[in-house]
Amino acid sequence: MSPRERLYAGVSAAAFLGVIGLLSSVLPHRAPESPWVLVIPVLLYALGTRCQFEVGAGFAVPTQIILIPIIFLAPLPLAPLLVALGYLLGRLPDFVLKHAHVDRWIHCFGHAWAVVPPVLIIGLLAPGPPSADHVWVYLAAVAGQFAVGVGEAVLGDRFLTGTPVRENLPPVLWSFWITLLLTPLGFMLAAVSLKEPAMLLGVAPLYWLLHAFSQERKERLDAALELSQTYRGTVMVLADVVEADDDYTASHCRSVVELCAATGHEMGMAMTAMQELEIAALLHDVGKIAIPGEILNKPTHLTEEEFELMKTHTIEGQALLERVGGKLARVGEIVRSCHERWDGRGYPDGLAGEEIPVPARIVFCCDAYSAMTTDRPYRRAMSPEAAIEELRMNSGTQFEPRVVDAVVAVVEKGLVAETEAYNDAVRAVLATHPPKPRLELSA
Repeated sequence: MSPRERLYAGVSAAAFLGVIGLLSSVLPHRAPESPWVLVIPVLLYALGTRCQFEVGAGFAVPTQIILIPIIFLAPLPLAPLLVALGYLLGRLPDFVLKHAHVDRWIHCFGHAWAVVPPVLIIGLLAPGPPSADHVWVYLAAVAGQFAVGVGEAVLGDRFLTGTPVRENLPPVLWSFWITLLLTPLGFMLAAVSLKEPAMLLGVAPLYWLLHAFSQERKERLDAALELSQTYRGTVMVLADVVEADDDYTASHCRSVVELCAATGHEMGMAMTAMQELEIAALLHDVGKIAIPGEILNKPTHLTEEEFELMKTHTIEGQALLERVGGKLARVGEIVRSCHERWDGRGYPDGLAGEEIPVPARIVFCCDAYSAMTTDRPYRRAMSPEAAIEELRMNSGTQFEPRVVDAVVAVVEKGLVAETEAYNDAVRAVLATHPPKPRLELSA
């Protein structure tokens, strides 16, 4: 573990043990009929930690089914410690097989923090067997578990990896939603197990079934990831083809990708839309591989016939991407519309206004700005100020006003680097981030 992780885990464990000491002084100590009664739920809790459902950057486990019986069967102050022990036993295979470093055993205490609020609330307000008369106490206990569990997961990851809370919060909330759905079953099992602890063994087949479902889900996610990587590889190959065919198109595509990404961010686009926007920006000129080189590299203005042939590159680009299929087929629809004007006088389909896909509107505007500020054999590049003035003059006719405002804001804020300093656009768009430690998101 890194020094930061050691510090976090050590402080969390020390604080947890201190809280357990306080619980021992304020909560009643009910003794089980036999210490062996606690062995079954602890082992079942360990088994439940092996049923891992991937959720975002972490995974959820269905241990709520057995956690609630532990609270009602064990001496209340010891319930969090038994949960920590169950978690530790569940991690033993990972330590033995070296899937995780043995030093991380100390995280078992942090994992059990979410058990403290329900133990405290139930111990103070409803210490007896489960009863419908205390339903509001139990709701408060689950709410406390929810609050501490969510806080520990998102704030812990924020401290350890720097991940923003807003990024981790959705998968954590989804995980604890699973916990809430399993809570009624946990209370029913607790009521039964107080009379017949052996009835807890009925959870084992359920865990086997959940484990089978979790494995199937993992295989589906792995297949989806492999397909995504295939698409990434296809985009990289197409981008390399474009770059090899025409030096101007290569550097131009790089600058358009960068400007589009900054503009999309300025407009508050969602992550999925941003991905399509960046790939469309990268491949918006891919259809030019079907255009003769003497037209692409002509040092003077094109004739009318040559320009009509050049205009077919958007259609050729869509046709090429449709043959790939999947996500790139959707990107192909954007590529086709990357020269449609806001007033409907563009090509190839004469779309206007809201008929034009939003990513295509952004690529069109950024494409124009990049072209105006780049040297060509038949003209010198315009200054950024002159290009911005040109965009503003054509706002509402050639370009969508909202997109023009965003592009101008990006340029004036200096959010776009010079093209010469821009790293490989393909890798910038498609490179995956290194994996972060996976968080267990459910108690």
